[in-house]
Amino acid sequence: MTALPIPSYCSRFGIALLLVAVADFLFYGQPAGINFLLFAILIAGAIVAVHPSAFSDARLWLKPAALLVALLPLVENVSPLSVSIALVALAVFALSLAGRLRSSLARIAGQLAVFLLSAPFRLIRDFFRWRKAARRLGRRRIRLAAIAVWVMPLALGAVFLALFGAANPVIEYWFTLIDLFALFDLIQLARLSFWLLVLAGVWAFLRPRLPRILRRLPRLALTVPPVAPPPTKAVTTIEDIVFGKAAILRALIVFNILFAMQTALDATYLWGGVALPDGLTYAAYAHRGAYPLIVTALLAAGFVLAALRPGSETSNDPLIRRLVYAWVAQNIVLVISSILRLDLYVGIYALTYLRIAAFVWMGLVAAGLALIIARIALGKSSEWVLSANLLTLSATLYACSYINFAALIANYNVDHSYEMNGPGTSLDLWYVRSLGPSALPALDRFFDHQQKVFLADRRDGVDAMTEAHYRTIQRNWRAWSFRDWRLLRYLDRNGVLANPAVSEPYAPGR
Repeated sequence: MTALPIPSYCSRFGIALLLVAVADFLFYGQPAGINFLLFAILIAGAIVAVHPSAFSDARLWLKPAALLVALLPLVENVSPLSVSIALVALAVFALSLAGRLRSSLARIAGQLAVFLLSAPFRLIRDFFRWRKAARRLGRRRIRLAAIAVWVMPLALGAVFLALFGAANPVIEYWFTLIDLFALFDLIQLARLSFWLLVLAGVWAFLRPRLPRILRRLPRLALTVPPVAPPPTKAVTTIEDIVFGKAAILRALIVFNILFAMQTALDATYLWGGVALPDGLTYAAYAHRGAYPLIVTALLAAGFVLAALRPGSETSNDPLIRRLVYAWVAQNIVLVISSILRLDLYVGIYALTYLRIAAFVWMGLVAAGLALIIARIALGKSSEWVLSANLLTLSATLYACSYINFAALIANYNVDHSYEMNGPGTSLDLWYVRSLGPSALPALDRFFDHQQKVFLADRRDGVDAMTEAHYRTIQRNWRAWSFRDWRLLRYLDRNGVLANPAVSEPYAPGR
């Protein structure tokens, strides 16, 4: 094992302690906002500082530029998704500057998963490595000397400061402002836990390493080398019969027939308007099939990947390839049908976070099926299709981080509610209000349309308190985000508190 020099550990640990102090100022007991972006930029700067050899790369500016693009969602809004994107981007940035990042997207995903899982334990492991390296190199005296050189300056400095305090009333007054007991009160168990958590997280970025066991394991063989024609077997096993070429051919024929029947039923009842059997509504028909059909498409995708492995006998058969194309195309139609089913159900029973997630998931499944067809047609490897799916997923999540889903749900539910002359059910005010301040503009439109006294009372009370609490939080500069800035501008023009006619506090029974 090659140990790093002791100064490398010391300098990085000092930078990590500084970052912990900044994190305490930015985060502890503070709202979430622009502080996340500022801290991410500081971590990126620290990563660059501890990797001076990276400056020799002429294309170094590309990496910070890519990192800045990944951090932009934190400017729009701080959410679990935008924070996750920032963490992944910082991990990629740290590994790339350390020269440990692989070139394939699929392999990079595996590296990131291992890096993020092992990050909390990196500090503990490096602490024991540091002690072992110090004993091996015989530098314990050097460490003691490094501490001892500060004894005389600090001791004499304290004496001089005490003398200055006795001679200067201003300095003496400053001493009276220092409350040691108040300082001890700041050191709480929760705060110490926060410091240790931040220190462990920051240290993982300053020392981007992967577990040694990962380096000893053989690389995942995602790429399939050319397969030589297998020798003729003298004995045919039951596995050759059940999963052989003839079985796969018959399975594809059966699957195509079953999927064609399901597609025909959807076209007849769901889109053709044919009357359903007694006791079955169109909403129930649409909702029941949305999620099981996605599971069906995923199973179909797994079967195709297993049956048509690159270089296998089945992948070279023209008839099997055409049947696979037809079957995957039917699966894509099935996923589109599931999306339309869910859209019909949402049009009647309103929109929720889970239903939006289902829309996104169904779109990703459809894209994955299309990529499977591309892999078969272009003769690509399994690593290629995995990397393409990861790229599609990453682009989708990045785009979703800019979408204000709370406002989207509130606007849709208000516009399609029964009270707004929509086709849906009555508006669930409790759920819309639970979406937070982003739902206030939609609620304003709803109440303005209704013009009813009892609804106006509820608006004055519940929504005024929500707006007041939101404005209180936004007075802290750490809570700033571009989305909140836009919402505050709206509230300043149209909010409950900005309208003197409806600014009286809510009183029950008024």
